[in-house]
Amino acid sequence: MRRNSADFHDGAEDGLTPLEPLDLGKVDDFDELLRAMSLTAFGGRNLGEAAAVLTEMVQDQECLIVGTFSGAMSVAKMGLLICDMIDRGWLDIIITTGALVAHGLVESLGRIHYKCPTGSSDRTLYYQGYNRIYDTLEMEANLDYAEEIMGNVLNRLDQSQTWCSESFCRELGKYLAEHTDQPGLLRNAYLNGVPVFIPAFTDSELALDTAIFMVRQARREGCDLFEGLTRPAFSFNPFLDLGSYARRILASRKLGIFTVGGGVPRNWAQQIAPYLELLRTRLALEIPEVRFQYGVRLCPEPAHWGGLSGSTYKEGISWGKFLAPEDGGRFAEVLCDATITWPLLIKAVSQRLAKGSGPGMGE
Repeated sequence: MRRNSADFHDGAEDGLTPLEPLDLGKVDDFDELLRAMSLTAFGGRNLGEAAAVLTEMVQDQECLIVGTFSGAMSVAKMGLLICDMIDRGWLDIIITTGALVAHGLVESLGRIHYKCPTGSSDRTLYYQGYNRIYDTLEMEANLDYAEEIMGNVLNRLDQSQTWCSESFCRELGKYLAEHTDQPGLLRNAYLNGVPVFIPAFTDSELALDTAIFMVRQARREGCDLFEGLTRPAFSFNPFLDLGSYARRILASRKLGIFTVGGGVPRNWAQQIAPYLELLRTRLALEIPEVRFQYGVRLCPEPAHWGGLSGSTYKEGISWGKFLAPEDGGRFAEVLCDATITWPLLIKAVSQRLAKGSGPGMGE
């Protein structure tokens, strides 16, 4: 069928949002920049829309905000962004990786990460005691020092108690608050009463330090090497984390999620909705329906690789994790390196709130 120009629609008459050229001459701060970018296209528009969603989410007093963080963000020197979000009250729960916490611990203890010289030999780096993370170096001496601090904290723990990542992170944060004034994820979270969960705790330097502590203790008690490797010095139950997280989620009226990267932290955070739904349907428990209403995701992984890190919020609707837009869901996804987008986003939203203005374009 041939098109008839008389039937062509007009965008203004259809109520479509008009785009505008990005005029830097009209931009005086990050807030204005992202507002203007929200009326452009591609990744710039996504970042502008993310600022609007994050603003609305942090302004909603009924919303409990879950922050999930993966990737080497502390090594990438993004750790103070998390601290800033904690101190501003933008995060009520943190779910992250043991690696991010461990490298952040190094930083909060005053140790330094270094730029990796171009063309460095990884074999040489190994013998020099440098651990390479893409373009950045973590000194093995830093990790040795962090293990000493871990040992101090582990020695303070009540070994008759059953521990989980939340309670362990709280004790580590308490120790840091007592011994340093340097900002850091665990210290700031402890001081602000924000729980930190590490679902894949054993996949981290923190876990290796804990295992070394247990083996050392077992050896002191006369155990041989293999018995020391398999005999824990204290009880650790990750399902305590799940139960604590579920209780906090059920106590909230609305849910929002702010995600950097993907991986286990993102999936563990999001799977709470299916978990509670299964309790309701399979065990006939009277549990309210839970869905994330707000979401902002900063991650460069595309959906076509099939991993959870790249899956869209739209896909999550099919799993019962998120509210559909027609039911009030409000989401933004920026497919870009978080070290580029995250600082711009936080600065823009903080300026927007300081002005007392609303979410921005695309309300």
